Formats: sequence, C-alpha cells, structure tokens
Amino acid sequence: MIELGGIEKHYGSFQALHGVSMRVMPGEVRVLIGPSGCGKSTMLRSINLLEHPDRGTVRVGNDIIHAGPGHKMPKAKMLDQFRAGVGMVFQQFDLFPHMTALENVMSGPCFVKNMPKSEAKDLAMSMLRKVGLAERAAQRPQQLSGGQQQRVAIARALAMEPKVILFDEATSALDPELVQEVLAVMKSLAREGATMVIVTHEMRFAREVADRVSFMDGGRIVEEGTADEVIGAPGEPRTQAFLSHFRVTAGGMVAR
Repeated sequence: MIELGGIEKHYGSFQALHGVSMRVMPGEVRVLIGPSGCGKSTMLRSINLLEHPDRGTVRVGNDIIHAGPGHKMPKAKMLDQFRAGVGMVFQQFDLFPHMTALENVMSGPCFVKNMPKSEAKDLAMSMLRKVGLAERAAQRPQQLSGGQQQRVAIARALAMEPKVILFDEATSALDPELVQEVLAVMKSLAREGATMVIVTHEMRFAREVADRVSFMDGGRIVEEGTADEVIGAPGEPRTQAFLSHFRVTAGGMVAR
C-alpha cells in the first residue's frame, strides 16, 4: 500500500533522511520509533508530500511520485488529489475553532470532494460515532477536552475515506490521563484492518498494535521487524540503547 524508495531530504547542509526505503502492506500497522530528531516525522510527512523529498520515490496505492533531478513535484491540484488518499493526524489537533465537531469532520468531504452536505453530514456523524463522540457533534473545539479534540481530528481524517492514515505523535500534546482514550480509538482502527503508519514514543502501545516496527536513528532505518523482535529483543546496539530508557512493567514498557 505504501512504498518509499531511496528517500533523501536536506534542510540546507543538514541531511535529515539518508536514502530511506520502506514497504507497508495493505492492512498493516507500521510503528516508527526512535529518538527525537532522528527523521521519523520527516519520513512520515514525506509519505503525503507535506515534505517534498529531494530524491527518491513515494508510492501510495497506485499513485506514484518521483523526486530528484529531472523530476518536478506535482502541481497543487494533483497534490491535493494525492493527499486526499492519505489521512494525517498531527500532534496539535488543528481543528477549525469556529466550527462544531460535526462541521470539522464534514469539512474535507464537502470542500475537497465536493460531497453534498446532507451526505457529508451522515458520513461525519458515522465517523464521530466511530470515535465515541456522536453526543459532542454540536460542540466547538474549545468546549472539548484535548483527548476529545484529537478524536475529532481522527474522525476528520477518516471522513476522507483514505487509503492510509498517518499519525505523528498523536498523543504527545495530551495530558497523561487523556492519552488512553485516543490510543483506544487507534487500537480499534488497527483491529478493523486500517493501514496505518504511526510515530510514537508510547512503547507499550507500539508493542500492542504494531505488525512491524521500524527503529530510526540519524535519518536511517537501523532495525525493523515485528514488535516482539524490535522492542522485545532488539538486535542492534543503537536500538538496545534507545529502549534502555524505558522500563518494563506488568502492563508493558514505560519511560523511565
């Protein structure tokens, strides 16, 4: 469903990604872990071209984009079409403050897909029910908790009926007591077979939901495999060093 081939990204003289390649199968949950600044978010944002790679190939479904000498990024309309198939949930919720939860979820289908409002409303309500917020449909973001706002953001991404959903540290801006309600929604999506790529520092969650885990460091994928392999018994010294900062509890792994 997703294939990255030889992705490179520079910011001036700093190289953030060094020829990164990755394949994600349909229905797979891929989790990206690694220290801050290792390139996880840059790679995630390269999948939907919020970051334009300097070199390499990005494929999502049947849509393929080439970057590098001799290739230009697609024009705005084509980019919009490409991104319509890739849902994205950010650290910050980025909801429209003047819109209700329902209107926020309706916005993509209405404005991007030109869906009739009545149809978009039915779709949006079904997505709010999926994330457990149907009763909050008429409330604006400032009337919702952080966890509820993030669940509305997930519903908004789902309403576009994307091929894949990307999560960039979706719980990092939340108070600890609100994290679990968002993770529960993500676990539910995983059980339903959604194709997801998730950047997270929640090791317990990663071990529970990931089909495969990629550990990144220095703009490269250092190690990848099943959650049990990479998180449970890492083979690379750099992965071992990173995971040593987490302690094992009865419920899984948490930061020391």
